[in-house]
Amino acid sequence: MKNGIITRDGLTRFVDSIIKDGIPVYGVVENANGRFNYEELRGGREFRLDFDVTLTPPKRFFTPEREEFLRYKISPEIKTEPVFDTRKRVVLGVHPYDMVAINQMDVIWKDKNEDTHYLTRRRNTIIIGVDPERASRWSFWHVMGTYTVESGYDIWLTKISQDRYFVEVASKEGEGLISKYAKLEAVTPEDEARRNEVRKGLCNLCDPSRKMKVSPEALPRLAKESWDHPTWEERAKKCLSCGSCNIVCPTCYCFDVTEDLDINLKGGRRVRLWDGCQLEDFALVAHGENFRAKRVDRFKHRFYRKALYQYERYNQIACVGCGRCSSACLPDIADPVGIVNSL
Repeated sequence: MKNGIITRDGLTRFVDSIIKDGIPVYGVVENANGRFNYEELRGGREFRLDFDVTLTPPKRFFTPEREEFLRYKISPEIKTEPVFDTRKRVVLGVHPYDMVAINQMDVIWKDKNEDTHYLTRRRNTIIIGVDPERASRWSFWHVMGTYTVESGYDIWLTKISQDRYFVEVASKEGEGLISKYAKLEAVTPEDEARRNEVRKGLCNLCDPSRKMKVSPEALPRLAKESWDHPTWEERAKKCLSCGSCNIVCPTCYCFDVTEDLDINLKGGRRVRLWDGCQLEDFALVAHGENFRAKRVDRFKHRFYRKALYQYERYNQIACVGCGRCSSACLPDIADPVGIVNSL
């Protein structure tokens, strides 16, 4: 697989050609409020690569907010039909920390009972990542070590000058896309050197004041030693139990399942919906017991799941430093940096 150089106009033509061939391309666009999010592109001039962070993470392409995954008929006899999303798609503009999160999700959704719906979407999605050009005020991916990533993507872009991008081709799928729809210039030693220089400097894009008083490696031990710390009660008193921090987190994957029956009761569909541990009824079970009825228990659980439980099971800290939870939290209590430093 051969790397190359492409101009911004070349990227525009590249995306236009893919769309013209009937393959959906989802890129980052700016809304009326100056915020960024993924949308299906109509053309190659719509997408932005200079965004700070998207409102929602790219996990939605692999675990949608609402997902129908089984249809059934009840009469005269029960018949079921699994539903899979097998459409090909391209997701353009995934930052390194979000790619780290996707790689974590790959491990989780393959663990023990594989989730074939997630894995089908993952196989049929070509990821084109891009190195950040700037960071949001809440970002702390320089602390978490997630400002670069080495696997999981098909193509990776790094801006090396005003109008030129270094293109790393990392998979056969990416190579096929490039060879069919793009024309790359040859890479020079100067291009290689500039790309390495840009990547080394990515950790300097975040606000230097966004620092934790301990290293990420120390978080599991910190969690174990902090169960009774007063910051949990202090912060939980302000919590709205809205679940916004769960929804925007790239490593949150909890879901609920509902039965959507037809009005004639002769059939229906099974639907999976996003759920979150901060919602009041998340731990409510059939006979009425709620294992986390108190806000403080729910608030604490979110941190422990990120800093300790996932680490014990997968040897990974389930926070990539994107800062979305901090940005989305109205009472300003969800910031992991603030929590860690309080502990």
